[in-house]
Amino acid sequence: MTRGSDLLLTAIAPVVWGSTYIVTTELLPQGYPLSVAALRALPAGLLLLLFVRRLPHGIWWLRSVLLGGLNIALFLTMLFVSAYRLPGGVAATVISVQPLIVILLARLLLGSPVRLLAILAGMAGVGGVALLVLTPNAALDAIGVAAAITGAISMAAGTVLARRWQPPVSPLAFTAWQLTAGGILLLPVAFWLEPPLPAPSIANIAGFLYLGLIGAALTYALWFRGIARLEPTAVSPLALLSPVTAVLLGWSIAGENLSGLQIAGIAIVIGSVWLSQRAQLAAGVRAPAASPARP
Repeated sequence: MTRGSDLLLTAIAPVVWGSTYIVTTELLPQGYPLSVAALRALPAGLLLLLFVRRLPHGIWWLRSVLLGGLNIALFLTMLFVSAYRLPGGVAATVISVQPLIVILLARLLLGSPVRLLAILAGMAGVGGVALLVLTPNAALDAIGVAAAITGAISMAAGTVLARRWQPPVSPLAFTAWQLTAGGILLLPVAFWLEPPLPAPSIANIAGFLYLGLIGAALTYALWFRGIARLEPTAVSPLALLSPVTAVLLGWSIAGENLSGLQIAGIAIVIGSVWLSQRAQLAAGVRAPAASPARP
């Protein structure tokens, strides 16, 4: 399969993740973000485990818990805290620094070269997201900003470590381990911070099925497959497509206004994603398949 095909398949994940906001607001009970995250991750992970019939072994128990904690539990918890303490646009803008963090971590943990073009693309992506989602009266909160930065670091570290620790199993099994671990880690946090969920309606069930089967099982499998086949610095900028999808869905489905600045932001984000891929090609890089790590 070509690099372009790998990128397109991997990009499906953040595009679908961009629909999470509208699905949550339209189909799910409000005020239960951590409970929703746990119910999104854990059932999907268990379903994949039943399908692949493969449990971690040896060191992979610990690595699965760590990666599930970074990519699922800690990231979603920090996303919830930042969204609670900050306007959504500020939180999204801070978290969009993730590709820049990946560049640094990939250098430290994988020995990947730091490319100026990739840094410029990452900075342009942050600016594009800011135009897309920031409002003039956005306010800052120290705890909220710290949570957003922690979430960005968490996801960036999970992306780089998932590349470094390639297991001797399929991407589906790898995804199952992480979703299950992340869901289990989220359960006590949701139980502690949130009241019990009400009895689900038909719409609630439809929303949970979509987020679990499509928004978790399918998308994370594509995401981790992409990490296994491409450099983390090529994969992480694709996450910027998520706020683009969210804004476009809000405009097309929910009837929200789309300003000229937002249109410019969409163009800049797409341009930054394209530029980040050019940074890889300019260096003549196609990441070799990582050798499966041995326990």
